[in-house]
Amino acid sequence: MNAETDVKAQVRAFYDSVGWRQVGEGLYQNARYEDLRPVSREYIHRCHVRVGKYLPLSGRFLLDAGSGPIQYPEYLGYSRGFARRVCLDLSRAALLEARERIGDHGLFVAGDIAALPFRDATFDGLVSLHTVHHLPAGEHRRAFLEFLRVLLPGGKAVVVTSWGERSALMRAMAGPIALAFWMQRLYRQARRRDEAQAIGARAPAAREPAATFTFKHDYRWVRRELRDLPGLEIRVWRSVSTAFLRAFVHRRFGGELFLRAIFALEERMPRLLGRIGQYPAILFCKPGGRGAAEGRAV
Repeated sequence: MNAETDVKAQVRAFYDSVGWRQVGEGLYQNARYEDLRPVSREYIHRCHVRVGKYLPLSGRFLLDAGSGPIQYPEYLGYSRGFARRVCLDLSRAALLEARERIGDHGLFVAGDIAALPFRDATFDGLVSLHTVHHLPAGEHRRAFLEFLRVLLPGGKAVVVTSWGERSALMRAMAGPIALAFWMQRLYRQARRRDEAQAIGARAPAAREPAATFTFKHDYRWVRRELRDLPGLEIRVWRSVSTAFLRAFVHRRFGGELFLRAIFALEERMPRLLGRIGQYPAILFCKPGGRGAAEGRAV
């Protein structure tokens, strides 16, 4: 087994056994990487909805490349105008969950996004959310070329990924985030001591499972390695990280208003915040066809 195959086997095993294990109704173990608190709910919802405005309104097939279990309700809207949503994922567990959600509206295929098992020019639209960074670094460009290959002329693609630690904005915020978490830990420790005195010893916390493999390129890599993708644009999907949200967004301190301001700023400066923020949406299309005229306005 070579290194690239080994990485994919690890990713598949993680999501089959851990990542897509439900820990509540519609809530997966993988959700620990997201901020699901009520104070962040509206902002997260609006970021999910944002993806849809870059996709075609309708068509025969939408490819969901690395679909997972279609875990958020907003994801369902992306394929509402399509005859079928084709869900492709390495994880059998993810595909079984996706089938529970969309039933006959879906077609479900186990496969690799860097070697798509589809003919050229098959899909009117393509969405891939938080998946490319699970590939070995050397396969990222190949995945984007595969996405382009399977699009019909006029078809549009939206690929949401992460700059990881290469996000200039979140790198600048690393110190304040660390300080905020330190202060939160001090507060929790003080509360635990008070609770321990009141109710006795506290049981040790369960150990969280280790994360799976990711590799995240930066903005310059995209501009250099993907410059030949037609219609290439980089827009913001979400400018702030989960760590930022957990550090600074709290209901008692006006967290919802703060996030509305961040979202408004993202809408005003989508290119800048796509470049320096945490999560870019990488957009491209295949020239020609009717899809170019039928997509949502950008």
